[in-house]
Amino acid sequence: MTTQALAERDYFTDPSVLLDPYRYFEEMRPRGPVCQLQTHDCLLVTGFEECLEVLRNPTDFSSLNSLASSAFPLPFKPEGTDISAQLEAHRDRYVGGNLVVTYDDARHNNVRFLVSRVFTPSRLKANEAFMRDYADQIVRRVVADGKCDLVGHIATPYVTMVIANLLGVPADDRVLFEEQIARGQTVGSIENPDSPTDTSALEFMAGFFVRYLQDRAANPGSDLLSEFVTATYPDGAKPDLVELVSLAVFMFAAGQDTSAKLLGNSMRYIVDVPGLQQQLRDDRQLIPWMIEEVLRLEGSSKATHRVARRDTTIGGVKVPAGKAVIVALAAGNRDPRRWGDDANEFRLKRPGIREHIAFGRGVHTCAGAPLARAEVATILNRFFDHTRDIAISEAMHGKRGARRYQFEPSFIIRGLENLHLELTPA
Repeated sequence: MTTQALAERDYFTDPSVLLDPYRYFEEMRPRGPVCQLQTHDCLLVTGFEECLEVLRNPTDFSSLNSLASSAFPLPFKPEGTDISAQLEAHRDRYVGGNLVVTYDDARHNNVRFLVSRVFTPSRLKANEAFMRDYADQIVRRVVADGKCDLVGHIATPYVTMVIANLLGVPADDRVLFEEQIARGQTVGSIENPDSPTDTSALEFMAGFFVRYLQDRAANPGSDLLSEFVTATYPDGAKPDLVELVSLAVFMFAAGQDTSAKLLGNSMRYIVDVPGLQQQLRDDRQLIPWMIEEVLRLEGSSKATHRVARRDTTIGGVKVPAGKAVIVALAAGNRDPRRWGDDANEFRLKRPGIREHIAFGRGVHTCAGAPLARAEVATILNRFFDHTRDIAISEAMHGKRGARRYQFEPSFIIRGLENLHLELTPA
């Protein structure tokens, strides 16, 4: 396949790009760290510094299209060099326009302030015992069976239970929500280009969260939902119920997605990088280093999206107001200008590794990043405690060097549909 042929493929719908987005980004890189797509009226940013430039500039770039994507055309005719007011006036036309991930300016700052009270070191510390005990329980069960689908049997139920426990979601509803999310369409689906992000699962859960929050207002406890109903914005104003429901639902859904994908992606590297599994077994303090390098190489989000609010520039390239921008996190994290000639290779203890942008950067940095890191490190330790060896099923995925994997059909998410393991008990 020639560079031109690959570059003409549609990033948003082509299955070959889904399977190997890194090859696509590498083929696009010679066109410059900021380039115009041939298939859509948007820019693709593949350079590390250029990605940072966009992520750190909420003044000139809106997050309103972060779920609708850069393939979504402006629902109005832009007028002038600053269309901030026009974007806000059409917020209801954007999918997820009522979720914190798409907010800008004061509204984002207010809701982000509430979120900052959630993932504090003390609260995560208090949740450690639950996380460790539950991880131990489910890992013991699958090790006794000698095999599992890491994604379906472990990752999804584990992270769902952890975020539910933090929020205070009743036990009886947790599995119901998990099933509802599983039945729904993945975020950024390549299979439904006219409506790539479906929020029906969030809408289903919203009714439950209204009742939870109303109950906590009358009978507060020690969970996060109780904290939300008594919380205030920095100026002392109280958030309304609709905003709290939107925030809680998004946290529940997003809180399980990133961590589950990270666990699956991490296990692939643990098993397939020669000698890595034994290194980690011998020295558990290397696990956080491994997680950061996997985040760089194969983070849960391939890209995020922005739309220019004002006439501006990225890396010296002029960007008119209204232009959509794909911030290719996965490409920036493999930019050889930043990471060197071995940017596409796994390297434990890579210098400056925590500078990767797998969780974004700036005001929209993933607030759940500390939780995701803790969840994955905790359950990997349990796997090493209870096994002598972990192998990827050759019957299901092929031999090392020629693996066959199914990935979620998403132009936003990088995650496995399943990962079948064979487990040798300790």
